[in-house]
Order: sequence, then C-alpha cells, then structure tokens
Amino acid sequence: MHATAETLRPAAAALRHDWSRDEVEALFALPFSDLMYAAQTTHRAHFDPNVVQLSTLLNIKTGGCPEDCAYCPQSVRFDTNVEAAPVLDLDTVLTAARRARDAGATRFCMGAAWRSPKDRDLEQVIPLIEGVRALGMETCVTLGMLNAGQARRLADAGLDYYNHNLDTSPDFYGEIISTRTYQDRLDTLANVRDADINVCCGGIVGLGESVTDRSELLRTLATMSKHPESVPINLLVRVEGTPLADAEAVHPIDFVRTIAVARVLMPASHVRLSAGRTAMSEELQALAFLAGANSIFYGEQLLTTANPDVARDQALFTRLGISPTAGHA
Repeated sequence: MHATAETLRPAAAALRHDWSRDEVEALFALPFSDLMYAAQTTHRAHFDPNVVQLSTLLNIKTGGCPEDCAYCPQSVRFDTNVEAAPVLDLDTVLTAARRARDAGATRFCMGAAWRSPKDRDLEQVIPLIEGVRALGMETCVTLGMLNAGQARRLADAGLDYYNHNLDTSPDFYGEIISTRTYQDRLDTLANVRDADINVCCGGIVGLGESVTDRSELLRTLATMSKHPESVPINLLVRVEGTPLADAEAVHPIDFVRTIAVARVLMPASHVRLSAGRTAMSEELQALAFLAGANSIFYGEQLLTTANPDVARDQALFTRLGISPTAGHA
C-alpha cells in the first residue's frame, strides 16, 4: 500500500527503526501537501512546533585537512584560499562561547579540520569542552574519526554531542569522498554511541545525488538502533576551488521534502536547518520550519562560510512566532 498522509497519521508518535527502502521512497513521492501534513503531525506529537533550538559553531582548527571531501574548502587538495591554522586558545574560544550564549545560543559546537585527532590533539580540545560547559552551555565537537578510547576520553570530559555526518547515501558516497569509507564513518558513530555521547549526524543536499540517495541517507540514519539526537540537513555551499563549485542548485521544494521526510522518519530527533541558509529566502526557511526543522546554526559564521546574522534570524523568528529555547534532544 502506498503511503498517504492519512495512513501515516496513526504512526506519527511512534519511533521506528525498521523503515524499508520502498517506504522511504514513497514518502519522498507524496504530494507536497500530504508530506507536509505528515511531517507537521509527527512534529507536534513530539515537540512544540513554535520552538527552535539554537546552536553556534566555531572553527577551532582551520584548514590543512588531508581528506578529499569534494565539498570542503578546508582540504589541502583544493585551492580555496583557506589557510591552515592551529587550535584556538582557551580564552578566544570562551569569548566566542560567551558571545553566543548572550545572543541566545544554548549549544556551542567546535569543529577541527582533522582526518582523525591524535591523542595530543585531544589534550588541546578537552579544556575547551570543560570551559564551555562551565559557562552553562551544551557542548558539541566534530574532530573527524574517533576510536573507542578517544570517544571515552571525550565522554569523561563531559562532552554532550559529537557530530560526524554521513553526508550522503552508501552508494553515492564514493563519488564525493575517497579518503575514508562509509564504514569508517559508521564505526566512529558506534564508538560515540558506546561512550554514551549524544550523536549529531546528518548529510548534505546538493552534491549531485539522486532522490534515491537522499532517501537512503535518511533511511540509514532512521534504521540505526537509536536515532541520532540531532540530524543536521545541510544545503551545499558551493565554494570556488572545490570540485563541487559548479554543482547544480537544488530546487527549494526538493530541499524542504528532505527536511519533512527526516522529520517523519526520526520523530523525536532535532532536525537542524544547517549550512546554506544565507542562500535561502525567508519563505524557504519558513517552509523548512513547517516541515519539522526545529534547530539552526545561529551566528554570522559557520566553519569557513557565512551564516545569516543574528538580527536577521531574530526578525524571522518574530515574524513566524517562533521562540528560541534550549530544547534538549
């Protein structure tokens, strides 16, 4: 039986981990109004639909990454004018975290351009985690691949979330990255989960992937034994010098469909409207919130690309009647 908004409604409050390929593809194929209805019904069963969680992202170690992720300006393989820099000092990070907290962010995310951190690298990161937690904020880091011992060290330091995106489907992954495997990413996620750190994991729309690839990315996440607590959905930021600088733009409605399907598949997860918001109209962002997005990156800068300024976001929240809050996943 094909999925419809009515057949999905009774299951809106249920958490499932057994989604089939046909079921997820049927969601993507729903008429837009039916999909939005299903997403809204699901969202309201688990969250206040007018509340959005705010996270701020800081690049604590820029550039010099040996990976060949085709979208990333921090790779040493691409000429993107991003200069390598060492890990930021504690005072600089805490100043940024206080500024984010005072502007309304409740989670502070720190990213470092490593393939996989060395133990000595963690010695630099752990004081940053401890310092940000002391400010009363949730902490998240993205440092590349982790082994089990490294994940445990981060857990012992009090880390709340670890971000490690799958980016796309298993089948399309090799078109985007050759320097680590899909299983490498899954292994890191397993190490993070085993260490009792919350998982932040999503992907990117606009890499040249098919709708089936988007479906399989989300199905991979939704069939995990425990859904990621945060699911960032990024719209590709096309950066000059990267292989995807001239990638074809994604139609806004197709992007919103991805948000909506993520919401239906992972009802209790925070779905984050992540990179690419500077290219989104207010109307597109409003549709994304209507589709179940309930988290954003907040602040003028992501890792190496721009983000809407705080005043613009606050004005949009006022227009939509949205209230920012901690909204623990």
